[in-house]
Amino acid sequence: MKKPLILITNDDGVYSPGLWAVIDAVKDLGDLLIAAPISQMTSMGRSFTKGPDVGIIEKVILHIDGVDVIAFGVHGSPALAVSHGVLEICDKKPDLCISGINYGENLGLSITCSGTVGAAFEADSYGIPSIAVSRQVDLSMQHSNEFADLDWTACKFITRKIVKEVLRSGFPSKVSILNINVPDKATEHTEVRYTKQSRHNYSAFIKPQPRDFSKAYTLKSRIDLNREDIESDSDIYAIAFDKVISITPLTWDLSMNVEINLKGSLYEK
Repeated sequence: MKKPLILITNDDGVYSPGLWAVIDAVKDLGDLLIAAPISQMTSMGRSFTKGPDVGIIEKVILHIDGVDVIAFGVHGSPALAVSHGVLEICDKKPDLCISGINYGENLGLSITCSGTVGAAFEADSYGIPSIAVSRQVDLSMQHSNEFADLDWTACKFITRKIVKEVLRSGFPSKVSILNINVPDKATEHTEVRYTKQSRHNYSAFIKPQPRDFSKAYTLKSRIDLNREDIESDSDIYAIAFDKVISITPLTWDLSMNVEINLKGSLYEK
């Protein structure tokens, strides 16, 4: 039986231990093609970067669990890494894309900023079902080029489990992406909950103190959630309050079910 082709990508870069954890988790489930940004590209969404180096593809050798694995480091955003992988590096369309494992959870409205989820949506634009996987970590780790040594056991377990299920049975009807988030202290026995995307931001920018506008400044973020405000069936609630693994089915369709009359006003059906 012919093995499925699995495209593996991320937004933390080709040298991220999270990416390596995915490779180790699914290495025997199909033929793997690894195409990821050559460097850290967190919070790029589905953007397409510009610049003199964009589009350069470097063949790199990753040493994973004593085995040398060929990967491709793409100079560009996660979405571009996926596109170059599909259009140039693959000799056929992948059967599945896995994006992650990300350093940092991707939840609620904040997923629109996520390069991890953005890469999954880019794969979906080519008709490739996709799984985005993220691990809860402190905000200070989420943009770092120095990767903390983390326990990936629970992430690898749930990733492998879900990949096996979708390769066997396919995706649920009308679902484009499965967005998986794993809490920090999860184990192989942690509850898995199917959730909805929260309408709230998971993290929010902090208002800066008075400053000199002529000087560069990076906005700081924090997580400040009120349990009573967060939907109990949502991804944020599952991770932040119940500490269970969240799997959120997503689709490309952002349309609201409304009609527009001839005068251009909106009203719900």
